[in-house]
Amino acid sequence: MNRKINFLVNPVSGNTKKDEILRMVHLEMQGKDIPFEFIFTNASGDYDYIKENIEKEGITDIVMIGGDGTVNQVVNALRNMPIRFGIIPVGSGNGLALAAGIPRKPQDAIQLIIAGESKPVDAFLINQQFSCMLSGVGFDAQVAHDFASKASRGLMTYTQQSLINYFKASPYQFEIVLENFSFFTDAYFISVANSNQFGNNVTIAPKASLNDGLLDIVVVQKMNKAKMPFAVLKQIRGNNKLTELVENLSKNNILYFQTDSLTIRNNKLAPFHIDGEPHETAAEFKINIIPNCFQLIQP
Repeated sequence: MNRKINFLVNPVSGNTKKDEILRMVHLEMQGKDIPFEFIFTNASGDYDYIKENIEKEGITDIVMIGGDGTVNQVVNALRNMPIRFGIIPVGSGNGLALAAGIPRKPQDAIQLIIAGESKPVDAFLINQQFSCMLSGVGFDAQVAHDFASKASRGLMTYTQQSLINYFKASPYQFEIVLENFSFFTDAYFISVANSNQFGNNVTIAPKASLNDGLLDIVVVQKMNKAKMPFAVLKQIRGNNKLTELVENLSKNNILYFQTDSLTIRNNKLAPFHIDGEPHETAAEFKINIIPNCFQLIQP
């Protein structure tokens, strides 16, 4: 297969200096007989010029140098094109890259791109808005909203905002509607995950797979706030498997189940995020999996 690669650079994601990454890409690609070019992304999310370039130049691979926000925008815009995607993770959380086993070190990530093995990855739609990793409503979305407003972005800032919001958090009222069952819950947040990652190697949905055709739903229910960190830690460690949803509704602090579709009725208009980026909330979210949505270069 003759390959041609476009490296898409988000100039503002994360806190890594991009010039060093670009020099590294140049160095690693030398002598590999794979034509490549750097293209800078834009804040408006307009990727028509990249579509034209793919068709005109016969581009086979789009490699995103950025974080989860960049990945979401680029994959959504180009997922119907006959291409494969790669990631050199330089964002604040890098959830999808970490879930896929893509190395954090740019040099190792570039070597993975050169090897060029890809696998299909699911994604999902929330009210027709695209998500490729993890989205949600409630407490974690408020963290995303506050995090987005900070001049400095990184793990320290995210942790700081999480703690501030944790002490302010109150539960929201939700109704969750499945194919044959619905229930109400007062919950701090609901996460809808295709990957197992919150980002920064925090695994909120330990059983999640990138291509099993299922979404992993995590509902952190109302509880004594002193218990909440321990309940979430238990979930992160994978010790809270949901076996019988109806029985566990009143017993478990955290509900964890899998489905290919659901509706969340957001009665108190809790804040909402998609792949860690804040979005305008809604009174109802209809959520559906997109099986084998795109090809991602991964180990």
